[in-house]
Amino acid sequence: MIQVKNLSKSFESSKGLKLAVNDVSFSVEPGDVLAFLGPNGAGKSTTMKMMTGFLNPTGGTVNFGALNVQKNTKECQQIIGYVPENAPLYSEMTVADFLQFCGEARGLQNLEEKLKDISKSCYIENVLDEKIENLSKGYKRRVSIAQALIHDPKFLILDEPTDGLDPNQKQQIRELLKKQAQQNKTIVISTHILEEVDAICNKVVLIADGKIKFSGTVEEFKKNSSKGKLEEVFRALTSSSKEVLYA
Repeated sequence: MIQVKNLSKSFESSKGLKLAVNDVSFSVEPGDVLAFLGPNGAGKSTTMKMMTGFLNPTGGTVNFGALNVQKNTKECQQIIGYVPENAPLYSEMTVADFLQFCGEARGLQNLEEKLKDISKSCYIENVLDEKIENLSKGYKRRVSIAQALIHDPKFLILDEPTDGLDPNQKQQIRELLKKQAQQNKTIVISTHILEEVDAICNKVVLIADGKIKFSGTVEEFKKNSSKGKLEEVFRALTSSSKEVLYA
């Protein structure tokens, strides 16, 4: 289970302190796929960076099971699979070498078998010998998903995982994430693609201006619209959202 409690983050700016994330709390159970929704600049990526221990919060806590990410950062990161926004990859390496490196860094055994399995699951078998710098944006995104899954983590934190994928590729990755949820993984997906919510998620947290505007099931989310349309709910709940500085 993931527990995010009263999470906040302030940044210095030319006008003083800016509150990018403001007292955010939610929880995600094993088997859940939570859609972390919000307009650009709402605070989604900042929240995910704090959840995964890459950014220290101004206040609040994040727990993965019994482990607190601020106190047990390395232990938490061992059980998390994370795809950040604009995931960095070693462009001069081949896909196979990069995933081999990721597996070795995590101390994995039987890497040859794991590489075979993960390349098949992420549909990158045909580019294993290609340099990452020569790949399309869609293939690079799938490589970043593969590195997040290679150690079979209990928790997945994915920032826009289908960004840059064509419709067929998006469907493949959605099916992959459904299978991960069926294995009792705990999954959080940041997205602005509302069809993704319907396709694979069972819970929704919507954030705007750094604050939670909605938290509940997908069906409860739809009930905010007379027509049950996700687009209507999204617009209604974020209509007062202002342009902010942080993602």
